[in-house]
Amino acid sequence: MFWSAALAADSTPRPTTLDDAQKSATNAAGWVEENWSTWLGIGLRIALILIIAFVLRSVVRRAITKLIDRMNRTAQAVDGTALGGLLVNVERRRQRSAAIGSVLRSVASFLIMGTAGLMILSALEINLAPLLASAGVAGVAIGFGARNLVTDFLSGVFMILEDQYGVGDTVDAGVASGEVIEVGLRVTKLRGDNGEIWYVRNGEVKRIGNLSQGWATAALDVQVRAEEDLEQVRAVITQVGVDMAKEEPWNERLWEPIEVLGLDAVYLDSMIVRVSARTMPGKALGVERELRWRIKKALNEAGIQLVGRPLDPELQTDATDPSATTAAPSALANPDSPQSAAASPIAPGAGPAAAPSATVPPPAAK
Repeated sequence: MFWSAALAADSTPRPTTLDDAQKSATNAAGWVEENWSTWLGIGLRIALILIIAFVLRSVVRRAITKLIDRMNRTAQAVDGTALGGLLVNVERRRQRSAAIGSVLRSVASFLIMGTAGLMILSALEINLAPLLASAGVAGVAIGFGARNLVTDFLSGVFMILEDQYGVGDTVDAGVASGEVIEVGLRVTKLRGDNGEIWYVRNGEVKRIGNLSQGWATAALDVQVRAEEDLEQVRAVITQVGVDMAKEEPWNERLWEPIEVLGLDAVYLDSMIVRVSARTMPGKALGVERELRWRIKKALNEAGIQLVGRPLDPELQTDATDPSATTAAPSALANPDSPQSAAASPIAPGAGPAAAPSATVPPPAAK
């Protein structure tokens, strides 16, 4: 087409005379006049592609931004209410929506501008087959070289979209555990129990346990003496649960009444009563401590003794066996027994006669 005409014009020999120059100028003007409509059509097509691509990209990015802002406003509206306590907090919702918005905007820009670039190359009548083949080979090479990075990125995207965990959740990621302080597409930051910060790659997480979603269970064992009345123990613990559920802030943290599950184990001198309660996520440890404190006080007031406490003399019904502290008879106690004679030391002079030692007289003085 016009590229062949341009190459033909460039391959013409340089003019050497005025007539040749005039003829070449006439040919060039005619060639330009002949192909200017094609150039104009290609230019207008490229300009139209670019305008549509930029407008479409701007509209899509603005729509994604408005969607993210609407999600954030919804989270802020329920924050601080009774419903907001059951939902994710504002910071977690904000980071999750920001990450999703960033991914969507990047994907939209890549698809729109990439498609526009291919359309421009096609309008210039450039063969795209070698370019696409080279891009495919380069993509495979990059995929093999950066497979860990791609794995981390894809795992982070699906983790955010599925809302597996967020800021403020207490999670157990296998390689580390703690409170989530930042969620990224490649790395998740955890604050450990001792204050340390763990950087966990999303692609390395094979399984994860979220301790802050849904509800939690506060469970504790009450170990009392085997002689105690089980019905009295049950009544005391049940009353403790009823009183605790009426007070602040435990009335919000306890989602169900405290339940005495029954005997968990029975031993010769003690028995273990299992107590359970369903609580707000992340509040099980505090509920266990408060419940253990109240049960201990209530049992002391009811006269129910726990294992390990010193017993009152009136409650000791079994007399101590006096023979338990008496030692077994020993053959060494009798001095006439053969064992005592064998163990006694040998008296001086009672042994075999010792051979007289040769005494060397001192040398005479000269």
